[in-house]
Amino acid sequence: ITVAKERPDLEAEKNQLILQGAENKRMLKEIEDKILAVLSESEGNILEDETAVQILSSSKVLSNDIASKQAVAEETEKKIDLARLGYTPIAVHSTILFFTIAELANIDPMYQYSLVWFMNLFRTCIDNTDRVDDVEQRLKDLEKAFTYSLYVNICRSLFEKVIEFRI
Repeated sequence: ITVAKERPDLEAEKNQLILQGAENKRMLKEIEDKILAVLSESEGNILEDETAVQILSSSKVLSNDIASKQAVAEETEKKIDLARLGYTPIAVHSTILFFTIAELANIDPMYQYSLVWFMNLFRTCIDNTDRVDDVEQRLKDLEKAFTYSLYVNICRSLFEKVIEFRI
C-alpha cells in the first residue's frame, strides 16, 4: 500500500515488467511451437529445406532478442524490488499494529476492527502526513502519525470500563 501511494512510478513499472515478462513467455512458446511444426513437417534433410532454415534462423534471432529483453527486465525488477524494500519498516510496524488491535477482540467481542477499516485509515494517514524527500524521515513521520491516528480511533470505540485502564 505504501509503495503504491508513495511511489506510483515504481508500482507502475513493476506491473509493466510483469506484463512484459508474460508477453515474452508467450512469444517464446509461439517460437517453440513454430520450430516443432517445422521439424514435424519437414521431410528429408532439414538443412536442404530453405523455408525451414529461414524459420529456424528468424526464430533464433527473435529468441535471442526476447532473452536480452528479459535479462534487462529482470535487472530492472531487481532495482525496483530493492527500492521497495526501503518501505519494509512501515509495513512491519503496520502489521504489528493490526494484529495487536485484532487481539482486542479477546477483551470484548465488540472490539473487532476490519482490515478494510485499518487500510483506509492507513491510506488516509499517508495522504494527510506532510511529505518529505528523505524516505527514512518520511517513514518515521508515517509511523508516528499512523500510530497516533490508530490510537485515537481505537480510544473512541472503547467502553468506559476499559478507558479507566488506559495509560
